[in-house]
Amino acid sequence: MQSSRGRINGITEGVIWKQLLIFFFPIMLGTFFQQLYNTVDAIIVGQFVGKEALAAVGGATGTLINLLVGFFVGLSSGATVIISQYYGAYRAAETSQAVHTATALGIAGGLVFMAIGLLISPTALTLMGTPDDIFGLAVSYIRIYFLGMVFNLVYNMGAGILRAVGDSKRPLYFLIFSTLLNVALDFLFVVGLQLGVNGAAIATILCQAVSAVLVLFTLMRSDDVYRLHLRELRFSMPILRDIVRIGLPAGLQSVIYNISNIIVQSTINGFGTNVIAAWTANGKIDGVFWMIMGAFGTATTTFSGQNFGAQKYDRIRRCVRVCTLMALLAAGLISFVVLVFGPFIFRIFTSDEGVIESGMQIIHALAPFYFTYVCVEVISGTVRGAGDSFWPMIITCFGVCVGRILWLLFVVPQYHTIEMLVWGYPISWALTSVLFIAYYLQGGWLRRSIKKAGFPQPQHAGNP
Repeated sequence: MQSSRGRINGITEGVIWKQLLIFFFPIMLGTFFQQLYNTVDAIIVGQFVGKEALAAVGGATGTLINLLVGFFVGLSSGATVIISQYYGAYRAAETSQAVHTATALGIAGGLVFMAIGLLISPTALTLMGTPDDIFGLAVSYIRIYFLGMVFNLVYNMGAGILRAVGDSKRPLYFLIFSTLLNVALDFLFVVGLQLGVNGAAIATILCQAVSAVLVLFTLMRSDDVYRLHLRELRFSMPILRDIVRIGLPAGLQSVIYNISNIIVQSTINGFGTNVIAAWTANGKIDGVFWMIMGAFGTATTTFSGQNFGAQKYDRIRRCVRVCTLMALLAAGLISFVVLVFGPFIFRIFTSDEGVIESGMQIIHALAPFYFTYVCVEVISGTVRGAGDSFWPMIITCFGVCVGRILWLLFVVPQYHTIEMLVWGYPISWALTSVLFIAYYLQGGWLRRSIKKAGFPQPQHAGNP
């Protein structure tokens, strides 16, 4: 993009479905390669160390990592929204201030979360009922992982800045490189030097450091208004307040979401090591679905934010319709592939027949219903892009989190099977999708956002 006001911005001016696909695919592939960090760890330790190691690098450790990282990623979404709105409205000074504030927040957040993770990990793993045969491995893995938390959060914030201004390609290139490096380092540390789960964790944080350096270097070399100057790293308090106002509900939503997953994981731990390992491997398979839906959510947030800043509300509505259709098609395709090729995919992670049998029980109960989640991601991303993040948090927490916890408390104890536990996911997704559709069609979210931004109220602004 050009740095002048006369630059052409495809997000606010181009054909919507084409621009969505151009923006979506790099995000999807980038998320795929990010997912590969832990997936490669799981494959290599599962094949070369054993199922106990496989359970240790996923399961409770993965859930705890997602709890803290998910909070920050949710919080950083406030920066993405603010930057995309300023950039879409051609407000150069505010865009620059938001970029420097966001980067400073990434560094500070990484230091804080590193300390929290190192302190609470053993206690949290104990409270989650981590079995004794994998507890020592899990503690060792997660502590090393948290040592690299600054790199993780700086990369995520930097990549969010680039996506906010419409650049989804370079974060993808960085992840491809660092993921290939991760594969090589995993073989070196886990297989060659026989460091076990510790080697997998070391490989991961080294590669996250490479990704963080690359994204910072890109921002520092930009000739556009979002260029990063290290000497100007500081918090602009008005912008930080806006970032927190929009991002904190998303961060809290992620925390509550992951707390519900911790409760699920605690229940899973009661089924034994085979089911824990199967749940870990399924989480990597399932991660493909979350990767694609998350890419749609990121795309709609950026599209909504930039078009809201440009006061092009009709493009926001059309983006929702187009993106929902594409996401439904993608969900159907993923369901088909996972159901047909599930046994073969599980053998990538382990040759243990007991683990594979438990894994297929999980897949058969979950994969046919992926479509029920689509509207949650697309509509919440759209509404959040316009600056409304409080009600998406409330809807998601009630529909997904509370619904899932109630299912675990009152239904699963009566029918104590892995299939009954897993069915709580699509049921809670469907409930939440219905709530989001009703909220979007009501239209008050757009009217409130326009009023808060001080924009003139157009006719029919609240009628999606």
